[in-house]
Amino acid sequence: MRILHTADWHLGKTIEGRSRIEEQRAFLRDFAEIARRERADLVIVAGDIYDSPNPSAEAEKLFYQSLKEITQDGKRLILVIAGNHDSPERLVAAGPLAADHGILMAGLPGTVIPVGSYGLHRVVASGNGYVEIEINGERAVILFLPYPSEKRLNDAIYREMDESAERAASYGEKIARLFAELEGKYREDTVNLAAAHLFAMDVTAGGSERGLELGGSYLVDGACLPPKAGYIALGHVHKFQLVPHTQGRAYYSGSPIAYHRREAGSEKMCILAEGKAGQSFRVKEIPLPVYKPIQVWRAKSPEEAIELCRLHSEEDSWVYLEVETERGYILEDEIRRMKELKKDILEIHPIVPGEDDPEGTDFSASGYEKTCSGGIGEKTLPEVFADYYRQEMKGAVPEQELIELLLELSREDGKEEAYEASEAKDQGPEQFYKRTDD
Repeated sequence: MRILHTADWHLGKTIEGRSRIEEQRAFLRDFAEIARRERADLVIVAGDIYDSPNPSAEAEKLFYQSLKEITQDGKRLILVIAGNHDSPERLVAAGPLAADHGILMAGLPGTVIPVGSYGLHRVVASGNGYVEIEINGERAVILFLPYPSEKRLNDAIYREMDESAERAASYGEKIARLFAELEGKYREDTVNLAAAHLFAMDVTAGGSERGLELGGSYLVDGACLPPKAGYIALGHVHKFQLVPHTQGRAYYSGSPIAYHRREAGSEKMCILAEGKAGQSFRVKEIPLPVYKPIQVWRAKSPEEAIELCRLHSEEDSWVYLEVETERGYILEDEIRRMKELKKDILEIHPIVPGEDDPEGTDFSASGYEKTCSGGIGEKTLPEVFADYYRQEMKGAVPEQELIELLLELSREDGKEEAYEASEAKDQGPEQFYKRTDD
């Protein structure tokens, strides 16, 4: 059986307010071709299909059109599970219609997928959190775990366990207990698989994940994943990698597109896993094109920055532009000239030579610059929050994901524009550095 694994599409996601839908559309066209070329029997999409629980109509249309293309009208089976960005109810709302095209949907841990025909294939048995499928004469048992919040996980565990069973103490133990119960569905004559959307310990984050493991309470040791599974398809981490402590069986496919400046230059791919009942799986990495690269440029002066924009004006790329300037700010005319020459500049950031690079704290990457003079001690919103966090948490430093979540909530509250006032004296209002993605 040939399984094509992908995850973290984040349809509808933007970068500094700019749409990525054309890149996403290009990826999905390529992915459908990869599924055909590699003769995939089963496609697993391991969560975070959308970037928001309330995706745009354009993102939803792209999702369903792409699934139909990937399945080739039911010739290929697809399993889709919800991630932490998805609305479980909204994702599975089209389940009855999707079944006609060979698409299985699971929104919550413990979901029961109905037995019956799915395109040209069949679900022959199912229950809370598992499904047995028949594809081209082969049988496979898949354990699936859509994003398991604490409440959702408890509901799934206590529905699946006997009332007298001892309740696991930690989040990781609950995950292990759930998979241990479900592993009884595996058989020697079936291809045994698992799919989950969670954050495993000792893996490298891609740079644009957020919100799932704040405080470390939602981290799971790889040993918690089902040891009898031949292949485990995971979602949430945006960097392709093998999960430690899983004997080479569990992989993150990573996101198909770089969604953050920290992912600039990273290789993106999907995974083809091939194996038979009772045999080890062979894993093939399938690289994906870079549809529109994210680049970070560094110029020694505003004049050099303008020349960089002139030289690369025809390139199709997203650009973060860092400009060294002794005066500590960039003039409006200089900013205007840079943006006229190079479209898709996401941010122009002034850096005083010799000072610490603010990218170390990555406040600018979140889309906000310093507030106007007259704010709390002339500090940025992240700086104010970090001070409060350290005070309340006895010196602990807030994780970057928490800072980004705070800034996202601020943007949603209507704070779309932020300005940085120059600290230089005797200058006029033209010194104000304006965010470049207004």
